[in-house]
Amino acid sequence: MKRLRAWFDGLAERERKLVFVFLTVFGVFALLLVPYGVSSSLGDRRDHNEALRKAIQTVQGSRGRIDEVKERRAQIDRRYDKPAPALAGFIENAARKSGLEIPESQDRAEIPHGKKYVERSTVVRLRKVSLLPLVKMLEALENAGHPIVVSRLNIRRRGREADSYDVELGVSAFDRVAKKEGAKTTPSTSSSGEKP
Repeated sequence: MKRLRAWFDGLAERERKLVFVFLTVFGVFALLLVPYGVSSSLGDRRDHNEALRKAIQTVQGSRGRIDEVKERRAQIDRRYDKPAPALAGFIENAARKSGLEIPESQDRAEIPHGKKYVERSTVVRLRKVSLLPLVKMLEALENAGHPIVVSRLNIRRRGREADSYDVELGVSAFDRVAKKEGAKTTPSTSSSGEKP
């Protein structure tokens, strides 16, 4: 401190004034710069906190939608808990309840859908069918509660006959593949014990 004082006393009057002006400018600059730096830093943190707050609100607001999606997925999974019955007999039963006869049905080969699901399908042909019983049969298939879908529907009118149609109907059932310990994956079987 003594050296600094000695150095300052050794300066000429003009040099002292310049040092005072420099220190004053530096002090004013420091007084303005520090609050600006703190304000800028706080503004950045405030913006960051606001972005985090919005993200948290978005996540919390989405919880209801996420729960709905999870519930929908669980409902879909529950449909696969019980495998669909053998399709030919199932379709024939629905047709009989609607007053229809199935003269011809053909099972198709199973088609794997990824690692978890297998599609079984059956194609049936109906002749001289009226539309109302056909619609009742399709409604019975739809309301069965099994993962079944009408994958093909081809309706042709029979000449000039009124309300008489030939129908080709493809129905597919989807089964979840059951994993057995230490064995390959195999498709789940129908309730009758036969492999679809």
